[in-house]
Amino acid sequence: MTVHSPPTTTAVSTSQGLFTPAGFGVYESSMTGPSGPYVHPEPESDDNDETELYSVSWNQDYGCFAAGTSCGFRIYNCDPLKETFRRDLKSGGFKIVEMLFRCNILALVGSKMNSQYPPNKVIIWDDHQSRCIGEFSFRSEVRSVKLRRDRVVVVLEHKIYVYNFMDLKLLHQIETSANPRGLCYLSQHLNTSVLACPGLRRGQVRVEHFGLNVTKLINAHDSQIASMTLTMDGLILATASVRGTLIRIFNTMDGTRLQEVRRGVDKAGIYSIALSPNVQWLAASSDKGTVHIFSLRVRVVGEDHSTDSAVVRGPALFHQNSSNSLDALLSSSTSANPGSSLSFMKGVLPKYFSSEWSFAQFHLPECIQFITAFGSQNTLMIAGMDGSFYRCSFDPSNGGMMVQQEYIRFLKTETRLR
Repeated sequence: MTVHSPPTTTAVSTSQGLFTPAGFGVYESSMTGPSGPYVHPEPESDDNDETELYSVSWNQDYGCFAAGTSCGFRIYNCDPLKETFRRDLKSGGFKIVEMLFRCNILALVGSKMNSQYPPNKVIIWDDHQSRCIGEFSFRSEVRSVKLRRDRVVVVLEHKIYVYNFMDLKLLHQIETSANPRGLCYLSQHLNTSVLACPGLRRGQVRVEHFGLNVTKLINAHDSQIASMTLTMDGLILATASVRGTLIRIFNTMDGTRLQEVRRGVDKAGIYSIALSPNVQWLAASSDKGTVHIFSLRVRVVGEDHSTDSAVVRGPALFHQNSSNSLDALLSSSTSANPGSSLSFMKGVLPKYFSSEWSFAQFHLPECIQFITAFGSQNTLMIAGMDGSFYRCSFDPSNGGMMVQQEYIRFLKTETRLR
């Protein structure tokens, strides 16, 4: 079945009958045993120096990550770290591999060297059936793809398309400022449907509360947005600009700034921002080779700490009413970020003297792109574009330098940044 789409989209094709509410998700797997659908009968090939790493991305609950390579893609379980599946293709590799929790559905975008899947197409791949079940074709290169159980979001440099997952029909189109990084984040709780992306103005974030039919524009920074993330319920947003000195946390319901923390004074490229499930901690990685953890004065009322991806529950947070949302989100933290000894002179000295600095730190090789995610029991997971994986722990009371617990090369390769 082929569906004709707006002028900027060439075509959307689907395999009829595959996206039915009754059938979707029946191939869900934990990917931990030989009986799961991610196990493929083809023998695994050995790593070689010709394999390049194009991308690394977490799944929605941070229990797995996907690696796009010059040969295909690979899926890794995080705890314990283990490659659970790989698919190597003769046609070339994938620059974008987006998982949908731990199920059999993946969104794939080919690299420029892929002879079968070009970088302007999104392939919805069912690995249980080992075939493409949907395809989006655009006139420009796809910058990123985001999934939730009921939506497929495709990000181009100046436009975002939101599709219904069941029939791949177009629901929304969003114009953005230049967005070469493909910045876009989705809530994952079933009772909230929130999307955050760059707005039309520099430093602006656009937040769509689809369930409420509300658009909120947040003027987050003076400079262009470099990185952002949302909580699972979409009610808290964290952002950084291309300057990379400040990270700001906002209430997405009314746009209120809840907190501001400082990564440093010198300009830096922020690679990723991560929020812990209980929204007590924020981690940021940058090209300076240091991962910073900050303590947040934010709490989520009635939060469900379960990480079970089969049933994703969200907090009944102020009943989607922004009038009392600030009181609900702010709390006094038992672990305070350090500040300058001259912070009592706030308003007299430059702003950084009154800043909140990082609570804990971990050092990495400089100029290598790393993404972070929080694990269990005060641990942080770090995956790098050099094929490395770190697991480190931090002291929730005293902070300071984090302790490395694990280091593994999940992909031995001569990697070049893309």
